[in-house]
Amino acid sequence: MYRKAYKCTNAKPETVWSNASRLMADEKIQQRIEELRVPVIRKIKLTLESHLATLAELRDAAREKEQYSAAISAEVSRGRAAGFYVERVEMKNLSPEQREARVLKLLKTAKQRKQEQQRESA
Repeated sequence: MYRKAYKCTNAKPETVWSNASRLMADEKIQQRIEELRVPVIRKIKLTLESHLATLAELRDAAREKEQYSAAISAEVSRGRAAGFYVERVEMKNLSPEQREARVLKLLKTAKQRKQEQQRESA
């Protein structure tokens, strides 16, 4: 994202990463991202609670039909959505640009989950 917004053809990957990280840590930028994200979530009426409930229904339906693989998959999906699983990412074979994009995506996902949990507990 950072490379799309700023000219950095001559910048070192470390510099780009550092600048992107600094921007993502900025409170105003985080607020703006959240402002843009909230209407989309409201429009589709998706909450963590409703998502987990749907996955639980799918799990139960699969269990009733003795489709245990599908039931386990639905339960694992519920755990991921709830943040119970830590995603491990292998980055050895990625270019610096791919690493940067991956880390930014992971940071964004983590912040979104935290904010969703805070909204739901409020």
